[in-house]
Amino acid sequence: MQRQEFLQQLWLDYVHLHPEIGSLRLWPVGSEPEFLALLTLNHGPFAAAKLLPTLNQFGYRCVESHAMADRGLLVSLFAPPDEGPWLVLGELQLGTLTREPREILKALVARAHQDDTKGQNLLARGRPWPMPDWDTYCLLQKTHPLAAWLAVMGPRLHHAGFDCERLGSDLSTLDEQLRQTGMDGSGDRHHGVFPVSPLLNYRFYPTCSQRLAFAGGDEHRITLGGLALIQPCLPGKHDRSAELLLPQHTRCQLA
Repeated sequence: MQRQEFLQQLWLDYVHLHPEIGSLRLWPVGSEPEFLALLTLNHGPFAAAKLLPTLNQFGYRCVESHAMADRGLLVSLFAPPDEGPWLVLGELQLGTLTREPREILKALVARAHQDDTKGQNLLARGRPWPMPDWDTYCLLQKTHPLAAWLAVMGPRLHHAGFDCERLGSDLSTLDEQLRQTGMDGSGDRHHGVFPVSPLLNYRFYPTCSQRLAFAGGDEHRITLGGLALIQPCLPGKHDRSAELLLPQHTRCQLA
């Protein structure tokens, strides 16, 4: 598999889950995201350390790794070898969870199909383990929303982020156009997987809730991800806006 095929699989999986994003025509067809926010967990074959060789093979270089203790996350920023999208990989640290949710996630990983625990497309295969029941999802949601998201989605692309300047527009204009399509954005910088730096203007747009069948057959509607727009507040400091994503004052860089 080549890097472009990897990115294509991520994108196709993303728009399959969120057809309202795939149908947007607010910017030129073929415009690439500035970054892709991926979420995984530090257990079994889905740990970031196990994914790193594949990302390196695709030409991605880890430029920053930060422990965000308040979120129980290790967040790594990967630069591409060209002008393509950067990757932001958030790894949920199971050791930061209380015993019950930690054991729930470990049990789900243990039930993953063997064929879905290897290969180069681990982040685009969908949920590799059986769907949890609704009560389990609700317990995880109360404990840690990202743990609940992983339980029903598996390691995957959480949201794509677009740089308004690279789209040839500005955030206010695109925000209004997205509102006209029915997508209401939030300026909450803690809405997504990781907090976003104040050096960027930022809006996050949750996708439409979807009805999912949980174990036992009952169906419930939940929100599964979203779309982000960013725009640098101060031009000229960095070549790419993705370099400004993570706020310095909320992160502890790892050696």
